Amino acid sequence: MSGNAPSRVLLVHDVIGDLGGAEANVRLSAQGLAARGCQIALLHGPGTGIGEARFQEIFPTRFDWHQDPLALQQALAWQPQLIFVHKLADLGILRGIVASGIASLRMVHDHDIYCQRGYRYFPWNRQICTRKAGYACALTCGVVRNRQGPLPLKLAWPGRKLRELDLARQFTRHIVATPYMQRELELHEIARISILPPIPKPAPPSFRADYAKPLLLFVGQVIRGKGCDHFIRACARLRSPDWHGLIIGDGNQLPSCQHLIRKLGLQGRLRCTGWVEQQELHRYYTHARAGLIPSMWPEPFGAIGVEFMLHGLPAIGYDAGGIADWLAHEQIGLLCPYGDITALAAAMDRVLAEPETAAAWGREARRIAERDFVHERYLDQLHALACATVEEHARS
Repeated sequence: MSGNAPSRVLLVHDVIGDLGGAEANVRLSAQGLAARGCQIALLHGPGTGIGEARFQEIFPTRFDWHQDPLALQQALAWQPQLIFVHKLADLGILRGIVASGIASLRMVHDHDIYCQRGYRYFPWNRQICTRKAGYACALTCGVVRNRQGPLPLKLAWPGRKLRELDLARQFTRHIVATPYMQRELELHEIARISILPPIPKPAPPSFRADYAKPLLLFVGQVIRGKGCDHFIRACARLRSPDWHGLIIGDGNQLPSCQHLIRKLGLQGRLRCTGWVEQQELHRYYTHARAGLIPSMWPEPFGAIGVEFMLHGLPAIGYDAGGIADWLAHEQIGLLCPYGDITALAAAMDRVLAEPETAAAWGREARRIAERDFVHERYLDQLHALACATVEEHARS
């Protein structure tokens, strides 16, 4: 390693275990940094109950603040040269990291730093918010879901989020996935930003999509912001006589989505699989016609879209957040007006009716992904950014 390379990197994340794209990135980033000569450790909160053993294998050195109130002090005593923060809601841990004087790098996976709901859209009309965080948020989003207490809702005062923003501005550097997210951070007066989209592992070399079945896929967390209900309602409007769909994933909206499927009479066409292993997912990708990304929150990136591309699968998505930064309309799929279920259904009908077009978009998507979204190159760039952050901090 070069003289500026951190020999010890402490990764920090709210949870340990598999859950979504952020957790996958924590795991893959750690493996990439370790392969490039860094010792790694994890400072974390509670477990997810899924894939925790895999994380424990990757991170033999762990500090659990959920179980041990001294975990932060023990992690700092491990003497990291770089603290690499992913998702972190605990302000006490965040203050301790900033106060440590150690070079700090933060990957901004979503809108949590500046949005007290975390989703960046208004709950009553599902319209995207473009305002800068401030005390006016008490009027628009002063009531949020309570994920830990006995009541389903709680009051949220913007002062806490503004304190979190003050701490975020003190990090040495931030990483975002898209120009859209760079603009969001700049709106909130956060500087020193690098754009580096997280890249999932490529498809196996032997993988070949055949587009043989009129199969539409929704893959991801089944939560309100991901728009799975819009996918279901669009399916009910399809004119194509022959189609079927899969909802692959889990989340708190799954029961209501299953109810909606029954209500619309789609049980014979649309099925929920729950969470599946990657190998089984490859099997579904092999025969599918398109992947759906009907997100109602402004996606910071939409990494599942890159996974679709790497598997040669055209994407159909809403123009929400950073999706338009990579989903080239009528080149690798179709970009629909935000929240327009009629347009979403029309796009789905098109790929069902035109398998040759879907195949051409899918092949182009894979060609672009294999050129622009290379996993090992991403890890090389991440390691270089870690080195640059340590050097930048030393100069400041």
